[in-house]
Amino acid sequence: MPNKKWRIAGINFDFRHMDHLLAFSFAAKNAEVVGICHEDAAEMQDVIRTHGVPDEKVYTDWQRCIEETRPDIVILCPASGVHAEWVEKVAPYGVHVIIEKPFAADLAQADRMIAAMKKARRRLAVNWPLAWYPPHVTAHRLLSEGRIGKLQEVHFYDGNRSPIWDRANPKAVAPTIAERKRSWFYDPVGGGALIDYLGYGATLATWYFGGRKPSEITAVTAGPSALPVEEQSVTVARYGDWLSTFQTRWGTFTDPWLDQPQPKCGFVLKGSEGTIANYDYEETVRIQTARNPGGKIIKVDTLRRPNQNPVQYFLHCLEKGEKVKGPISPEYSRIGQQIVDTAIASARAGRTLAFAQS
Repeated sequence: MPNKKWRIAGINFDFRHMDHLLAFSFAAKNAEVVGICHEDAAEMQDVIRTHGVPDEKVYTDWQRCIEETRPDIVILCPASGVHAEWVEKVAPYGVHVIIEKPFAADLAQADRMIAAMKKARRRLAVNWPLAWYPPHVTAHRLLSEGRIGKLQEVHFYDGNRSPIWDRANPKAVAPTIAERKRSWFYDPVGGGALIDYLGYGATLATWYFGGRKPSEITAVTAGPSALPVEEQSVTVARYGDWLSTFQTRWGTFTDPWLDQPQPKCGFVLKGSEGTIANYDYEETVRIQTARNPGGKIIKVDTLRRPNQNPVQYFLHCLEKGEKVKGPISPEYSRIGQQIVDTAIASARAGRTLAFAQS
């Protein structure tokens, strides 16, 4: 369908990554944003102003939005704890779905989402923004080329100052306990730094490992006891003889998209014949090999169509009839969700847990 204009609706602005996904949609020549919807119209004002969205395309009732605009694709950015609920709401309308990370609050919800989309005979993609960062894409290419041999370990550290930090205020300070408790980010169902960031590391690690699963998981969490969820987690995953580590943190000293904190946010990959350091937002990666044990700095790849952003890639898959692959695929995202679930269970049990292989 090379001449088709894909009709896209953005529904639920709880997670403001919606702004980015709609920007990609407005920029796509083979797409048209036919509607945007959130129960509180105030949450949509930035998008309305930026893209000049006319009143007739703005809705506060999601059913009316779908029924009147007849989208081919719905972009969903609800609170993490209700991802399954929202996919089950929209899937019967026969729409394809891009849902913003994390996949779900737990594996049971993720499986409900997969089942709903399978019943509707439509495609599902789970957007992980890190999957489109040039450093991480470059590292995957180098790994695929065998530049560091067989991958043995993935080490991940990521987070931000706070998901509710007032970033428009240069004098902002850390939100209070009371302010944090009022946010859905701190809801016991789907909230917490572990769910917010471990899915990133676990899902991209699954991509780096080519779909391989760990055999066991050990996790611990930390944070103020007055909060209902954790603000820090450390997860250790065994892949064969070696251990990979995943650290998540709300409360980094700086936001990595402005100034890299220490430790740096991103990945270090350890292979049988070398290492790669690929950090968020950086313009280079560093690779060590026997030929360059002191390390070689490599400029990150320039992303090319159709792999520049999630909307562009998803439209490409629909047009070509290709399966969604890589970290945004339900298959890899489901493994990432399994790692998250097992980590949560391990932290609660206070012991190492075997990883289910099914």
